[in-house]
Amino acid sequence: MGSNTQGTKNSMLQEFFVTCLQELYWSETHLIDVLNTMSTAASTPQLKEAFLVHKEETARQKTRLEQVFALLALPAQAEPCVGLQGLFDEGWQVIDETEEGSAQRDVALIIAAQKVEHYEIACYGSLMTLAKTMGQNEVAAILAPTLEEEKQTDVTLTTIAESGLNAEASHEKLSV
Repeated sequence: MGSNTQGTKNSMLQEFFVTCLQELYWSETHLIDVLNTMSTAASTPQLKEAFLVHKEETARQKTRLEQVFALLALPAQAEPCVGLQGLFDEGWQVIDETEEGSAQRDVALIIAAQKVEHYEIACYGSLMTLAKTMGQNEVAAILAPTLEEEKQTDVTLTTIAESGLNAEASHEKLSV
């Protein structure tokens, strides 16, 4: 641990930081299954592949969080995250409310996934800043690749949407 950690080790900020890590750990654990389902529900090959690639990244991100817990001499413990649970629920709803094989479903899956990515970008960015504030530069360094992966996934999803998928969905007719 860094030199500044003695003053923050038992602080309210440290407690909040650990709770946020636990919530992210819960989220990454559940996101692996969510991404598998989203890949199965998607019909566009590039989108299916993007979800599977991010599923593999998510497994590595979970491992990085385990490294952070080890560095902090804490058990890797998951704490349910209400915010991400709501976003995961939106993903399930998208699947239930759209037609299988439709471009509309793929567009809705992209939007649902990007909401998760943006939430994670905010969480990882904020935790990196807090880690540095508390003198936990090694923790911040472990989290940095995850933040970059989340940002890249967001860009990938936007690229897929803009490559014609959004336009295709705009021409689909309602099925009665």
